[in-house]
Amino acid sequence: MSFIEDLQWRGLLADCTDLDALTKRLNEGPVTLYCGFDPTGDSLHVGHLMGQLMLKRFQLGGHHVLALAGGATGMVGDPSGRSSERNLLTREQLSHNIACIKGQLSKLLDFDAPANPARLVDNADWTAPISLLDFLRDVGKYFSVNVMLAKDSVKSRMEGDSGISYTEFSYQLLQAHDFLHLRATFNCELQIGGSDQWGNITAGTDLIRKILSVPAWGWTFPLITKSDGTKFGKTAGGAVWLDPEKTSPYKLYQFFVNTEDAKVSEYLRKFTFLSRPEIEELEAKHAANPGPREAHKALAREVTRLVHGQPALDAALKASDILFGAEIGDTTEEVFRDVVGEIPTKEITSAQLAAPGLGLTDALVHAGLSQSKGQAKKDIEGGGVYINNMKCADTAKALAPSDLLFGKHILLRKGKRTYAVLNVAA
Repeated sequence: MSFIEDLQWRGLLADCTDLDALTKRLNEGPVTLYCGFDPTGDSLHVGHLMGQLMLKRFQLGGHHVLALAGGATGMVGDPSGRSSERNLLTREQLSHNIACIKGQLSKLLDFDAPANPARLVDNADWTAPISLLDFLRDVGKYFSVNVMLAKDSVKSRMEGDSGISYTEFSYQLLQAHDFLHLRATFNCELQIGGSDQWGNITAGTDLIRKILSVPAWGWTFPLITKSDGTKFGKTAGGAVWLDPEKTSPYKLYQFFVNTEDAKVSEYLRKFTFLSRPEIEELEAKHAANPGPREAHKALAREVTRLVHGQPALDAALKASDILFGAEIGDTTEEVFRDVVGEIPTKEITSAQLAAPGLGLTDALVHAGLSQSKGQAKKDIEGGGVYINNMKCADTAKALAPSDLLFGKHILLRKGKRTYAVLNVAA
């Protein structure tokens, strides 16, 4: 397949301003393209991954990619996909967020590639020096309010109860000006973004045509959703972040392992760089026998490796194996802490572990793994009780300080997958 055909097979094309002309241009040689990321927080989340991965696909294809940090547009707020106005950030907050985000972008984009290094640009650099009067005269005069009102991002807000502020209404002018500047300065011919960015992107292609009289293209990819149509990247605990301090590699791995069956094929195509034969083989295995979840595990491995690197993936797999009964062995405390965060915990005191120790039957009841001491005794005699993933069939066993992992945890298990952790209170 050609580069464009591969993107289409993966379902990464929602719309394009002129696909035939863009295909011809790509066949002629490398192009420069950009995708924007407004730094509304100090971390991107998995909902932002598609833009980064699209830039990576183009960079691997030999093209020149620009990642735009919206130091200017981030102060305004994009109304696309929003039912209410964003909280406005200070310049200091935006500067901090941009610095954090660059580190995350560096995991996926190669800023040191010899032939086509990625570049990070900040639209505050060229927007902040422009006066309001100059902007209205040099940019605003090219926009029809009637056309601006017809944009979906504006129209949906106009129909809502809260309406839209002039600040957010002007966002598409700022984004169009970004594309104009990048076209003139870096010969950037293509802007990519999610399908909710179509109105902002076409505002830029129109402005370039009117002022520079040169071609420019827009490409949007579909927004990722769950099977029920809800937003992708949210869990009961909140957003799934790319910052490992906010969402650990283990939790990122688990997020993708738990992908709905109906979505795993789509996510394999869109979120991984596995080849078509590799993906189709995984799809066939899943269709024939979904139980082993080979497709889900492959998806989780690829995404975790892309975002955090191989060592972090190895640690995430180790943590996952522990919850499937693997020996804890030389597991690090950091990895084990991820395990603790996924299962019920109960507090105990160090005094309870002092001689003669905490009876295992009492511990099982306290941890909620057995309903009574009598039931706990039966569970132990039945061979279904484990301490730190080591089977224990001794009903007289008492937990002692020597059973503590990292001086503070005891992992209890009943059966194959029912876990609890006893934590020694500090």
